[in-house]
Amino acid sequence: MLEVITVAVLALVIIAAAAVLAPRLGVAAPLVLVLVGIATALAPVLEDVVINPEWVLEGLLPPLLYASAVSMPAMNFRREFRAISGLSVLLVVATALVLGGLFAWLVPDLGFVWGVALGAIISPTDAVATSIIKGTGLPRRVVVLLDGESLLNDATALVLLRTTVVATAAAFSFWGALGTFAYAIAVAVVVGALVGWGNLAVRRRVGDATVNTILSFTVPFVAAVPAEALGSSGLVAAVVAGLITGFRAPRVLPPQHRVSDAQNWASVELVLEGVVFLAMGLQLSTILTEVHREHTGLGAAIGIAAIALAVTLLVRTAYVTPLLWALRRRASRGEAIQPRIAAVNERLEAGQPVGWRRQPSPRDLQRLATRVRRGLADIDYLLRQPLGVREGSVVVWAGMRGAITVAAAQTLPENTPHRPLLVFIAFAVATMSLLVQGGTVGPLVKRLFPDRVDEDEAREQQEEREQILALLRDAAHDTPRPPGTSNKQHYIAVLNAQRDALLDARDDGVYDADALSAALRNIDAAQITLELRGGANG
Repeated sequence: MLEVITVAVLALVIIAAAAVLAPRLGVAAPLVLVLVGIATALAPVLEDVVINPEWVLEGLLPPLLYASAVSMPAMNFRREFRAISGLSVLLVVATALVLGGLFAWLVPDLGFVWGVALGAIISPTDAVATSIIKGTGLPRRVVVLLDGESLLNDATALVLLRTTVVATAAAFSFWGALGTFAYAIAVAVVVGALVGWGNLAVRRRVGDATVNTILSFTVPFVAAVPAEALGSSGLVAAVVAGLITGFRAPRVLPPQHRVSDAQNWASVELVLEGVVFLAMGLQLSTILTEVHREHTGLGAAIGIAAIALAVTLLVRTAYVTPLLWALRRRASRGEAIQPRIAAVNERLEAGQPVGWRRQPSPRDLQRLATRVRRGLADIDYLLRQPLGVREGSVVVWAGMRGAITVAAAQTLPENTPHRPLLVFIAFAVATMSLLVQGGTVGPLVKRLFPDRVDEDEAREQQEEREQILALLRDAAHDTPRPPGTSNKQHYIAVLNAQRDALLDARDDGVYDADALSAALRNIDAAQITLELRGGANG
């Protein structure tokens, strides 16, 4: 028991040290943790480490994906949903099929179906691994694409893996596999939505911020476990619950609860990410032992893994290139219709008719006005953040594989042909991806997006900040003060009105998500400070 406690304490110290020292060394913390894990596995320090892959896939991944989904700007996710869904589904399936043919050719007696199973394991980008790019100067839109892709593609890969494994024991049916996938996603979305709305309905009635945060830790599992029990995807359910929670929490939960959630979840996320990467490195010794037991040449296995990684990047490039063209065409179409939508918006604001065949109700006019505002904001978003060759290069290169690939590989059945070899190939692909792509993506971003001041962009940001300040001043001015209201009560009412105004602007997508988040944090901090001062007149 003491040995387990000692190892756990050392792991926490290593994770904390990596988080502090890695930025000073100019290296991403996940890379440091993987290397530490590999060094520990190869040194005679610990015996062969055997980690149940279900602990990673069902114990660590749901809360990590949930935490990422909570912090994802819902409006940006909506805007990029078509691109994200393509990267998460079509690209994963295409990569798995191409790799399936490659592995069937390179590994004797493997077969195409088992090759696709290994391809499904390697095809998804790692949600934790992509955290490496968050500290760089990437355009926000690229980060949204990569974050959104890594939130959903794990589920696609695991459902595809499950389908191919079943296909090895029974006749394969394309429509049956498609139906299984559709069922898994649909049920997961329903379960995740119910949990997302339900958890807020419960937590809004809990007054203690600490208890509220403890309840938040259960949400990803409350979503994932029933979804898995129904034969669906627990990961998608956790993501959907996180998206709804992140979108609705500022309107439902008081600021103390949300600040407590953010602080505690940041600590949990850091520990879980560190455990994932340490566990990945620590398993090398066990994987090598199994490969040696099968008398498989490591050199040939590493060569296959290198070819697989190269093919994965080529397939990703072949997919991202037309995707960027389609996104640029979408922006061009938006720019072409922008004047007409703006004219409709002007007529609505002036109370003039807009060509309805019947007299519209106030609710109809409100819905139309909201759609028009969001349409104009979406077009402005696409034009302000175009995706070109530089952005596409980062989208391709930042798609890293990681610990999830290793964990998924270890779920292969024991009767899988050349199972130790396949697990090692998956480990080698993930490790090379992290070290090569993860180690060079930072310099690549700095080279493609140098730290220079763009005067036009700086002017736009300043204008946006001034518009947000004007929005806050208008909200404060329009907040009435009933007779007998204390200064503190009136100030809190003003802060609530300002928060509502910012959230309405967020829902319409009028301003940049980061600028709005900063303004919301300032309002929350002001309200918390005010409420800590004492009674109603404090």
